[in-house]
Amino acid sequence: MDGNARVLLRDVLELMMKKFSYANLVLVLASVLGAAAFFSPFFGEPPRQTSMSAMAHGGDAMLMLTLLSLLAMAAVVAGLQSNELNAKSLAVLGALAAVGSIMRFIPGPGGFSGVFFLPIMAGYAFGAQFGFLAGLVTLLASAFLTGGVGPWLPYQMFAAGWTGAIAGLVPRFRPGTRWEIVMLAGVGLGLGLFYGLVMNLWFWPFVYQPEHAELYWQPGQGPLAVIRSYALFYLITSFFWDLWRGVGNAALILIFGAPVLRLLYRYQQRFHFVLMPEAAGDAAEEWPG
Repeated sequence: MDGNARVLLRDVLELMMKKFSYANLVLVLASVLGAAAFFSPFFGEPPRQTSMSAMAHGGDAMLMLTLLSLLAMAAVVAGLQSNELNAKSLAVLGALAAVGSIMRFIPGPGGFSGVFFLPIMAGYAFGAQFGFLAGLVTLLASAFLTGGVGPWLPYQMFAAGWTGAIAGLVPRFRPGTRWEIVMLAGVGLGLGLFYGLVMNLWFWPFVYQPEHAELYWQPGQGPLAVIRSYALFYLITSFFWDLWRGVGNAALILIFGAPVLRLLYRYQQRFHFVLMPEAAGDAAEEWPG
């Protein structure tokens, strides 16, 4: 390997280490844990019920909640140590979670819920790491506020965290223009459907109704058959309910997105400071994306 190739390899590795910090790696681990939790029933034979309100994952929900909470705290500690997070950004995270949990009380049709508006906006403004934390903390706070604590809670937290993280992966599109808000409204619509699509997997493997066997998973099914059954189940039972959630997200973004995004960008510029070596003591403001 010649000198130029070694320099290129070193630069690539340094870029990867900057992009995938310890905090981000912890959150990737949390996502792997979440995916394993959602899909683990498909690798066994879970107890089946005929009720759609089956208390799925009753045996492992507390373990998942504990592990997810520990990983979230580890991500925060790693973010503080790497200067990706600081006391002020944590205060913003707490404030967003508090307001977001209250927005769950906004009435609306079908599966509409205002709880996803701020995690989506925060993820887009501050990045996937912050969006993941905003989503899961907001769902946790809203669950305690509304009394919605049960075996579904850690799975809601995973799904909401992914919702905020996906928003953080969306590339900036004409920042400061109305088209940015229109684009974000479309993202909000899609994420409303995404959340329901993921959350149905919390209980779907545990439910079976023989008279509608084509809608449910059965042990021994191949991957294509599972996808076909789930797609049919989702379309019939959940799509239009979740569509209201997506439409609600889009409406909130269209109405309130521009001022909220300007406010978040202002926090982004003011609340994070990194000491630049070449500045010899002068601070430069930046927020890692």
